[in-house]
Amino acid sequence: MLGTLVTDYRQRHKDIRGILRQNFALVTAKVVIPVDLSDERRLLLGAYFTSEYSLEAAALFNPSMVRHPDQNGVASGSVRFIMSLRACGEGHISSIEFRTGVVDAAQHVVMDATSRFALTARPQDDTLYDKSSYVLKLVEMSAHRPWADAVLGLLDVEFSVNDLRSAIDKCRPQGVDTSFKELADNMLWLAHSNYQLEFSPDVQLSERVIFPVSENESRGIEDARFVRFIHADGRVVYYATYTAYNGFRVLPQLIETTDFRHFKINTLNGRCVQNKGMALFPRKIGSDFVMASRLDGENIFVLRSDNIHYWNESKLVYGPKRPWEFVQVGNCGSPIETPKGWVLLTHGVGPMRQYWIGALLLDLDDPSRVIGELPAPMLVPNAEERDGYVPNVVYSCGPMLHGDQLMIPYATSDSYTSLAAVSMTELLSNLLA
Repeated sequence: MLGTLVTDYRQRHKDIRGILRQNFALVTAKVVIPVDLSDERRLLLGAYFTSEYSLEAAALFNPSMVRHPDQNGVASGSVRFIMSLRACGEGHISSIEFRTGVVDAAQHVVMDATSRFALTARPQDDTLYDKSSYVLKLVEMSAHRPWADAVLGLLDVEFSVNDLRSAIDKCRPQGVDTSFKELADNMLWLAHSNYQLEFSPDVQLSERVIFPVSENESRGIEDARFVRFIHADGRVVYYATYTAYNGFRVLPQLIETTDFRHFKINTLNGRCVQNKGMALFPRKIGSDFVMASRLDGENIFVLRSDNIHYWNESKLVYGPKRPWEFVQVGNCGSPIETPKGWVLLTHGVGPMRQYWIGALLLDLDDPSRVIGELPAPMLVPNAEERDGYVPNVVYSCGPMLHGDQLMIPYATSDSYTSLAAVSMTELLSNLLA
């Protein structure tokens, strides 16, 4: 039976035996096996706890586009890019995938060939948590219940999940205590929401999938907005905000990477990051990190903070103003810096739940001040783009500037991804008209 399984599935997976062996190990971590098993039986048992998942069965959409960290071998006037995408499969569970390509000097776009394999990464067990940050988030969640101080008192200033489990077990009262169980669940849930992933260097970028691994992501990872962030010392880090969804509530999360192989995932904290649709500016303004947000579900706000993980200061910038925005208005990814100001693409929702993409121009030094806006949308779903998983939608999670051309990857009716380009010179002229 094992031989047949391996023959059937080795063409569908890079290392089917490794997958079966890994899943066997996960099971035996919870169930004691009283006898010594052969390697064949271990693999076969692992197969009973393995199932395939079609990541893109429903859709591949909501893209963001950033400059690739490796530009070696790229022709003059061209740029290699990374496009992140939301893949949606059975049960509407979303994950993050990646594609790469090149835009040449004439704005021709060539996508790289995509691997037929897909691989996920499991969280690293040795991830360390900062105790002070952890306590602040626990309080913000209203989860700092009785018994919490006793558990926290056993933890060092940095601790691992195993340290937390050990502290919980040492403080666990005799018998059944519902309040302690709720506290323990919340404390572990919060820890599992902050983790690190590492992909093997021989795994191609198009094979890497950030799939839900924590309880708060159990129903999907939605709408990652990647940005190439340049720190004051010139250091480049790629950040992405995304929405974790567990079927009942959303939790804003932050991804950090420099190479798209190692990923650090943390919760975003503060009263201003309790909703969807946040997009980080590509650099600090003054001493602050800045984000565009739709924190009330309807309007565009600008958030400021001296700590990228904590957001408690917001200012309303723009609200539904025109008929094509009356339901809600939000951002379409991180803004693009120009000498005239920050160009922020927006999405508006109007009658029949139709989406449009527009743009605002924000002041360079004070991005809470709108200095230009388009009187009409620049991207509207046409007849060929109106049918799909969610009809009548055009939506982007982040454009990329190449020369004078603003490259806009966008979702078409939440089913597939298209690409548009517009002259930045022309766009600024219309924004300032």
